[in-house]
Amino acid sequence: MTKNRLKLGIFGFGVVGTGLYQVLEETGSVAANVKKICIKHADKPRPIDKSYFTTDQNELLHDPEINAIVELINDAEAAFEIVSEAMKNGKAVVSANKKMIAEHLPELLALEEKYQVPFLYEASVCASIPIIRNLEEYYDNDLLTSVSGIFNGSTNFILTKMIDENASYPTVLKEAQQLGFAETDPTLDVEGIDPKYKLCIILFHAFGLVTKPEQIFNFGISRINEFDLTFALQRNYAIKLIARCNKQDDEITGFCAPTFIKKNDPLAHVKFEYNGVVLESAFSEHQLMIGKGAGSKPTGSAILSDISALTYDYKYENKKYSHVDKNLKLVNHGEYTVYVRYNDDFHNFNDFNEIIEQFSSPQGKYFIGKINLDTLFNSQWIKDAKVNIIFFNQV
Repeated sequence: MTKNRLKLGIFGFGVVGTGLYQVLEETGSVAANVKKICIKHADKPRPIDKSYFTTDQNELLHDPEINAIVELINDAEAAFEIVSEAMKNGKAVVSANKKMIAEHLPELLALEEKYQVPFLYEASVCASIPIIRNLEEYYDNDLLTSVSGIFNGSTNFILTKMIDENASYPTVLKEAQQLGFAETDPTLDVEGIDPKYKLCIILFHAFGLVTKPEQIFNFGISRINEFDLTFALQRNYAIKLIARCNKQDDEITGFCAPTFIKKNDPLAHVKFEYNGVVLESAFSEHQLMIGKGAGSKPTGSAILSDISALTYDYKYENKKYSHVDKNLKLVNHGEYTVYVRYNDDFHNFNDFNEIIEQFSSPQGKYFIGKINLDTLFNSQWIKDAKVNIIFFNQV
């Protein structure tokens, strides 16, 4: 198979862009080289020659020599404009922007089809774990029933430190930010929004279902405190931010929330900035994939893999989307068991189908109850910062 030589135009040169440049230089085996890098601030010191950089995006988007654009910026709407223009100009695109992809997937699919250019984004989900490629290729004909796991390295780093070292949330968050695992504004990570975007992408490649992020329930880890950690330790649980989707007949449920899992569960051993993805299917049963989910080089390696695939004219075939059952839909059905730490102002016990256990002490109050996901999705009390919810893993 003949390789195509790529000339790359890169948008963004932060943690991920720098990591990509480093792995591209170190590997030497990929038929691609960087021609131009578009950045926002021209005067910022950078580790490579300044001749690579420009603040004019047209130098990349309208350069006929550049045949592949690598989009690595934070702004999802600006990223969509860049990607759209690149595809209209016949350029292949690689992206790591899960928010942009989750929010604009139908438009991106239409652009890819109209202009017949590949659009790859392995790095948008779980960094170094090749989950999208596996869902596209290995699980093409297998009957998937569930995909779940730890999709966010930042929150997994924080939760590992909190559980294993009894460290406070603010202390560990600061450390994660200093190490580059969490952003200055960590909201997307710690509130479960980032893994929700990734779940949208997983739903598409696993089942052919196009969803909107706002259709999916998410709850984060920022409210977890010492009282919750003590409960977990006493019951021999780890706490992980778990994203999951399950298919039954023509209905799929999907959500992202902190979850108690037993210490002997394989995902309990996935620690720090690592991610873990569990796939369940009719034929191959359980498969577990583990890899680094945060950091410059792990993400850079996934982008490099996509660039390498482009040199062989690889593109996603999206067969599941092409043959998806038109009755397939995302629902918020199902009853789940949850732990609720509450305060004296909580009066919404009637939302629960059953209260299994209740506890009150000077240190705090909690109850364990069963609730329908759609009730939880539409409740107002869940917005109270003094209330925390953690799911129990249901297998």
